[in-house]
Amino acid sequence: MSSALHRKLQLYAPLSGADHGQLSNAMRQTRHVNARTDIAVEGDDPRTMYIILHGWAGRCRHLRDGRRQITSLLLPGDCCDPHVFLFHRRDHTITALTPVVIASIPGPAFKDLVAQSPVLESAFFYETMIAGSIQREVAVSLGRRSGLERLAHLLCELHTRQTAVALAEGQNCLMPLNQGDLADALGQTPVHINRMLQELRRLGLISLRQRHLTIHDADGLAELAHFDSTYLHALDTAQKGEN
Repeated sequence: MSSALHRKLQLYAPLSGADHGQLSNAMRQTRHVNARTDIAVEGDDPRTMYIILHGWAGRCRHLRDGRRQITSLLLPGDCCDPHVFLFHRRDHTITALTPVVIASIPGPAFKDLVAQSPVLESAFFYETMIAGSIQREVAVSLGRRSGLERLAHLLCELHTRQTAVALAEGQNCLMPLNQGDLADALGQTPVHINRMLQELRRLGLISLRQRHLTIHDADGLAELAHFDSTYLHALDTAQKGEN
């Protein structure tokens, strides 16, 4: 029950000891991936589902001229699309943004896992639904929030998600992304990201030091971002329980 995935799925459904044991057994195959290395590549045969155990990764799409869009950020405990093996080809690349450790579950093994436990099946379905909610909020940010609001919103979300799986301490959490990563996730340039980070610091809302984020004014940051954590559902509930 020590992994972030166990803690997160427990928020979605009442996993039994047997459920936790079956999940741990399915996640025995692990490997380390260096930062800036692709875990899975667009066009691959997606026979395996990956789970982020440690480190941060991103779902990415690359244009022919080399530009990259990070479409979603994957934190410890996140699944890289539980049912991706249903497709014939992978439609995006998964890249390690930091050194990561991943668990691999082949498609047939995952189907057996959820077939044996309706509770696990429900929990993984909930995980897929929340991933969709996060993706919709990304679309709202890219379409309607200003650059500063986008960044503030992302920081609020990352803190909430880490708090839910016991990876944050109060208003402090990891923030290992560089300005290029943030630019690719938010549709900005690294220069613009630098200016916006300076503005958030000037407003007294955050500080960043040694790959850690501290939120000094959570209400002020949320107000600036138009951040309503309802879309995170059980993750939102978990954070409120910490406050």
